[in-house]
Amino acid sequence: MLLSDFDYELPEELIAQRPIEPRNFSRLMILNPARQTIAHEHFYDLKKFLTAGDTLIFNDTRVIPARLIGYKSTGARAEIFLLRRLDATTWETLVKPGRKITEGAEIFFGNELSCKIIGRTDFGGRVVQFKFNGVFEEILDRLGETPLPPYIHEKLDDSERYQTVYNRERGSAAAPTAGLHFTAEQMRELKNFGVNLGFVTLHVGLGTFRPVQVDNIEQHEMHEEYFSIPQETADLIHETKGRGGRIIAVGTTSIRTLEAAALNKNSVAIGSSSTKIFIYPGYEFKIVDALITNFHLPKSTLLMLVSAFAGREFILQAYREAVKERYRFFSFGDAMFITNRILTD
Repeated sequence: MLLSDFDYELPEELIAQRPIEPRNFSRLMILNPARQTIAHEHFYDLKKFLTAGDTLIFNDTRVIPARLIGYKSTGARAEIFLLRRLDATTWETLVKPGRKITEGAEIFFGNELSCKIIGRTDFGGRVVQFKFNGVFEEILDRLGETPLPPYIHEKLDDSERYQTVYNRERGSAAAPTAGLHFTAEQMRELKNFGVNLGFVTLHVGLGTFRPVQVDNIEQHEMHEEYFSIPQETADLIHETKGRGGRIIAVGTTSIRTLEAAALNKNSVAIGSSSTKIFIYPGYEFKIVDALITNFHLPKSTLLMLVSAFAGREFILQAYREAVKERYRFFSFGDAMFITNRILTD
């Protein structure tokens, strides 16, 4: 398939610059690919489309202050963007200005933190080794900035608004944005209704937001991302499948985690691993029956994933409808609920 097959026109004013308040007052498009139907609701109406016994799977990763601004010994400004931790002091990163930061260069971030460029990555980034006194995470909290996507031009008043209310595991360079719509109260309401809540971890890195740079999408290679599935979540999935309930992934990172760990159509592997899974049309889903997701960038791997789940033509039709109805797009935008299996009418 061609990259151009996943393009669409989006007026710039529909790119959401700020999150809506309260979180679950965003709009929710309901898609049923089997019936080719599109309906318009709000996220606080989600319970209407769930059944007791369904299981929602959330990605509980937490965004770290991944952007560090420092200076070389020459006084030149340098930016380090943390992507993936390799060991206690070493990270894969993106750097700016890339051409001028070569191996051996040192970058200083005040008196308590510095790094040295010790290698290159296969995606054009740098491997850096940090030197610091104290606890790295505490220093990062003081010196780092929480990164927002480049299409968001306004600064957040509260950086926690770019975190899910259920975040637990530090490590992401970007938020699992489908989860931003949930409030703690809504999650309690769903649990009381009989919906199961399960958690996995995938630390969002370059694999999730790296642009596709080849015309034939099958030639695109994802970047490796860490994920983990605990015993209780694997058990919950197995039990849900056994009694005929639905597994509903909250976000594309959750769906990639579950599908990467799938052992068969009823169970997933337990523990930690890494994945380069690339889901595009033609992929046969093993675990996930429904998906909650935001509206994604043109030509992105995320748009390819939802197209695999619901059909490319139907998804592009839904995106055209979203533009017509003035939905809000991308990280702080509105959401859609896509189901390939409805238990009740």
